[in-house]
Amino acid sequence: MTQVFDGNIPIYLQIMDLIKKQMISKELLPGQKLSSVRDMSKQLEVNPNTVQRAYVEMEREMLVYTKRGQGTFIVNEPEVVLKLRQEMVLDRVAKFVREMEEFGFSHDELLKIIERHLSE
Repeated sequence: MTQVFDGNIPIYLQIMDLIKKQMISKELLPGQKLSSVRDMSKQLEVNPNTVQRAYVEMEREMLVYTKRGQGTFIVNEPEVVLKLRQEMVLDRVAKFVREMEEFGFSHDELLKIIERHLSE
């Protein structure tokens, strides 16, 4: 799986975002084991330390946990994934609205555009 990374954002943050997307899309399920650091680094073609940092940061966010000698797992709490989903959606919507406001769109114009897009 060759992943194209944005040079403006630290790679470990992009790996975290990738895993979070897999969690909310149910590609990764609560309690499921993540790939080992070594395997993930090979898949993504990045340094193992970068993957390790992503895993450590996700553990700090209490999205994953590590069992010594067994690996890193998605937390087995569906409400955590639901909260993550809500946070990610709100973050992206806020970013979108800010960008559209910078382009000069009013809220009414945005609503009409979104409604038209959703009805297609």
